[in-house]
Amino acid sequence: MDNRPYVSWDLMNSFLIDAFAGYGVPREDAEICADVLLESDRRGIESHGCNRFKPIYIDRIVDGILKPVTKIDILKDTPATAVLDANDGMGMVVSHKAMIMAIEKARKYGLSMIAVRNSSHYGIAGYWVTMATKAGMIGITGTNARPSIAPTFGVENMLGTNPLTVGFPTDEEFPFVLDCATSITQRGKIEYYARNGMDTPKGMVIGENGEAMTDSPQILKDLVSGKAALAPLGGIGEELGGYKGYGYATVIEVLSAALQAGSFLKMLTGIDVEGKKVPYRLGHFFIVIDPEAFLGLDSFKKTCGDILRQLRTSKKAPGQERIYTAGEKEYLAWLERKDKGVPVGESVQKEIIEIRDKLGLPYMFPFE
Repeated sequence: MDNRPYVSWDLMNSFLIDAFAGYGVPREDAEICADVLLESDRRGIESHGCNRFKPIYIDRIVDGILKPVTKIDILKDTPATAVLDANDGMGMVVSHKAMIMAIEKARKYGLSMIAVRNSSHYGIAGYWVTMATKAGMIGITGTNARPSIAPTFGVENMLGTNPLTVGFPTDEEFPFVLDCATSITQRGKIEYYARNGMDTPKGMVIGENGEAMTDSPQILKDLVSGKAALAPLGGIGEELGGYKGYGYATVIEVLSAALQAGSFLKMLTGIDVEGKKVPYRLGHFFIVIDPEAFLGLDSFKKTCGDILRQLRTSKKAPGQERIYTAGEKEYLAWLERKDKGVPVGESVQKEIIEIRDKLGLPYMFPFE
């Protein structure tokens, strides 16, 4: 049973905005960053929500490897494409601009693609494709990341967890949103395990000698030092199809780096040759497709909805209560949490209080 206290959405949103602003993020940008983090918690994907507020964003701003003010340069702009440079700024801010551009271009030309370089962690990838679905369009995004995945038959972490994320508008209450890494798990999930004193399930991580690792805090250290790596989606070796996850991770790496002449693989460790912290300089891509350029939005939404409904009503395995489609569990999580707020564990409580007191913000939380 989850006994964590809940903080109302409005209270947490206001705090996050003020905290980001307190560390130099322009208020309009801070509103974007706060909404992206909270959207993850709304969907029940806590590995990318408030759990990451301090270690992934605030700490990096303090360390000087993430610029709170995001200067976006448009390196190339055509009717249906563009290349943006985030100049080591907030990944969520440049991604918001990129998706707005992509939606506007797709509205005119049917399809569009925006590539981004020199960015940083852009939060939950599903947020960006949902911007497209809300506009009645198909959204696709991907990003590379610091090395975590070992290639099939290897043990060295070379590829990032590199999600391939797709969103479809439907005629149901929620869109289809497939948002998952190309590894069996992602670093954020292991961070979540470590924060909550949990072991990482066996088979998700391999050590430098090929052994399975389960000690979550040690895994996080060894991922940085290169002594551990995540297994690609499908698992270790070829027997269960690990080469498929490896292949898809490579596709995302290429699309996140080659179109925008960006950084890739070991260039994304966040550490220079002298062992000093440096910006991660990630790359992203955003693709938007307008169904109106084909046979229309209503037709697309109905067919998509019919496919999803038939999948959910297909024959279930013995002992299983229901079949889900992508985005459904996240929608159910929102229904369960919308009146409760954000569940906040002890470690995040301490981080929130620490930042509040340091900035002198006038907030009182229910867990105090």
